[in-house]
Amino acid sequence: MSAATDRVQRLTRHRLLWPVLVLLLMIVANTIYRPGFLSVEVNDGHLYGTPIDILRLSAPLILVALGMTLVIATGGIDLSVGSLCAISGAIACLHISRSGDQSGLPTVLTALALALGAALVLGVWNGVLVAVIGIQPIIATLILMVAGRGLAQLIAEGQIITINSAPYRAIGLGHVLTLPLAIFIALAVALLVAAFTRRTALGLIVESVGGNAEASRLAGIRSRRVIFLVYVVSAACAALAGFMITANVSSADGNAAGLWIELDAILAVVIGGTSLAGGRFSLSGTVLGALIIQTLTTTVYAMNISPQTSLLFKAVVVIVVCLVQSPEFRARFRRRGRAVPGPAAPQRERAQVSA
Repeated sequence: MSAATDRVQRLTRHRLLWPVLVLLLMIVANTIYRPGFLSVEVNDGHLYGTPIDILRLSAPLILVALGMTLVIATGGIDLSVGSLCAISGAIACLHISRSGDQSGLPTVLTALALALGAALVLGVWNGVLVAVIGIQPIIATLILMVAGRGLAQLIAEGQIITINSAPYRAIGLGHVLTLPLAIFIALAVALLVAAFTRRTALGLIVESVGGNAEASRLAGIRSRRVIFLVYVVSAACAALAGFMITANVSSADGNAAGLWIELDAILAVVIGGTSLAGGRFSLSGTVLGALIIQTLTTTVYAMNISPQTSLLFKAVVVIVVCLVQSPEFRARFRRRGRAVPGPAAPQRERAQVSA
């Protein structure tokens, strides 16, 4: 009996318990509201349905959130990922639009390489500002967040760049083994990041830098290099997400592409159990957090909530989720729920004993 109790207690303390329960609760609520929510059908050899759409649409957020997880684990923040999505998408679509053969594979690969290279350069810029110069991460990345939007619109010349490229469109809408290609891309990146951070010492180094950068430096860890690296990785993940976002609509809008995705990524990381103070992080929790965010977005649209109030509804749900999974909040709630004996009770007991 005690062993079973210990297992239950370990389960209740697991950091992924509450995100999983919240996701299941949202799925059950959507199924009750819409009985066909979980229905999946096969059309032309491809799977279609709301669950498939949630997985496909959450892929860009998963990519951005994975990079954001590593940045937050070092005690930093990256507010520029949305602008990086817009810049990478604009560069790729601009190169394809000016090509004579938009559907040519060499054209698409060149566009992806140019856009990814530009994103890496901007990631290096963020890394230098934070790790080398020592600017606060929120300020350093806020610079690129603001300037990056202007740069994306400058690249697009203030217009929406439209393309007609089947290989590029496949990044967001293509299918492999009946499932959307975007799911496999996000899964591959998640496994790659997990392999480097959980199968090597890199994950422990990142956590040590986030826990105490000065102590890790004194222990022989080159913390500046680690901080520099995570901003470059975050930029690369944002570039891949930018490709998916623009491929979904076969166009690049420097003003709207990736707008506010940095906030959703931070929420996904926090919901997944990673502390904003740095230190330990959870990649699986981040993926669950991204799925919760996208499921919530789909729920809002399905309930016909007006766009003016959807963000407020989303914020309220996220606050509730964060409070529910907070150990400090749960402990304080339990303490308040316990009956505390008043000062008169001991006096009555002593009077009875003396009598």
